[in-house]
Amino acid sequence: MLWCGASLVAIYAGLCLLAFVGQRKVVFPAPVVLRPPAGRGIIVEGPQGTRLLWREAPGGGPVVVHFHGNAEQVADSSWLAEAYAERGVSFAAVEYPGYPGVGGAPGEAAMIAAAEQALLHLTQTLGVAQERLVLSGQSVGTGVAVAMAATGWGTKLVLLSPYTSLPDVGARMLPWLPVRWLLRDRFESDARAPAVTIPVLIVHGTEDEVIPVELGRALSRRFPSARLVELPRAHHNDLWAQPETAHEVFGFVLGPAR
Repeated sequence: MLWCGASLVAIYAGLCLLAFVGQRKVVFPAPVVLRPPAGRGIIVEGPQGTRLLWREAPGGGPVVVHFHGNAEQVADSSWLAEAYAERGVSFAAVEYPGYPGVGGAPGEAAMIAAAEQALLHLTQTLGVAQERLVLSGQSVGTGVAVAMAATGWGTKLVLLSPYTSLPDVGARMLPWLPVRWLLRDRFESDARAPAVTIPVLIVHGTEDEVIPVELGRALSRRFPSARLVELPRAHHNDLWAQPETAHEVFGFVLGPAR
């Protein structure tokens, strides 16, 4: 019996070690093949390897800076860039380190640094006025967007399927592992939220099987000014398939700041 118990402990410790070593491949499953953008968007190479999908709309309307989900790349946001352009909104999607076309490796510090460089490139090199910027994030990208907003970027913040922190998500997905101890990239949006003073819109599906809506609810209460829209029957990957998402997001981006 003692031998059996020791074997189980060793197996569990091995699983924990494996999870710790390989966690970034699980948290950030970057696409392998680099895809070109569709529509009229172009790829802009910024400083320190920063890479953006840039779709400029005529006029001086808002500029949405978007941070995508973990299994996507900026080219996958081409359709969203065109949808915004039809409404007079320019669009920039920021690529993460270690994703197609960008060197390095993904991780919280690297992704936040890339976001900062992208915003500086937009404002200082491309001449986009800071008061035009609207930050947007989906899934894992909400952590990047919140981090940027907490440091003073943006006039509005859109969060699609956000979380309080990555450990909160991981603990629900893998309750048999000590995820809170193992995760190196934490993206603790709940801790950063009180510093975000701009208006926030949160859209979350009630049937989200990856990031439970309860985490979106909890995060919404941490912001000084946030509105939570819950979409019945919506899941994690079909949020934009719901007409209410476009109605809420585009209306918020184009509407007056509150």
